Amino acid sequence: MTRFAPAAILLSATLAACQPPADGNAINAADNAAHGVDANAADNGGEQPRSILRPDVVPEAMEAKVEPADALVSFGASPMALDDTAKAALDTLLATPAIKEGGPVTLRGHSDSRGNDGDNKVASRIRAERVRDYLVAKGVNKGRISIVALGEARPAAPNATEDGKDDPEGRAKNRRVEVHVALPTIMVPPPVVANQADPAQASAQAGSKP
Repeated sequence: MTRFAPAAILLSATLAACQPPADGNAINAADNAAHGVDANAADNGGEQPRSILRPDVVPEAMEAKVEPADALVSFGASPMALDDTAKAALDTLLATPAIKEGGPVTLRGHSDSRGNDGDNKVASRIRAERVRDYLVAKGVNKGRISIVALGEARPAAPNATEDGKDDPEGRAKNRRVEVHVALPTIMVPPPVVANQADPAQASAQAGSKP
């Protein structure tokens, strides 16, 4: 039995060498996890936070919507001529995006109730023409402008007080021109139908058939 002892010892040593340590996997996993945490921490510490949105997909700022414009031109101080206040109101209107879009401009002239209706309509038209001439002198195409003379039909304030006396302040408010600038109308062409036969040609072909 003694001569087999060295062989048994050698076999035991060989088997032991072939088997990995019981805790080797756990130790390696722990080391890898520790090194991974350290590496991520170092990387995160060296980089600035970045947005998750790509620059090419960030929405652009929307353009401001153009709206129609209105102005009230008073002839209270100067019944038939533009004063400085009236010109300032028109200059403000000329700076609006609506006027620059090229849409139609409507001038509605008004008057107070003094005098007969026919004369008041003429006066209201003359006031609207004064406004038109000013806009044209500032570069607005005359073809865009239309005039409506309303005379005393649509007062903005009473022409007389409740006891029937004349109201100069009310009449001054009624001598005015209301300006409205609309947006241009966009004409959309009708859809084109592909391979559509000419009606006249189709009729001729139909008539030539036996």
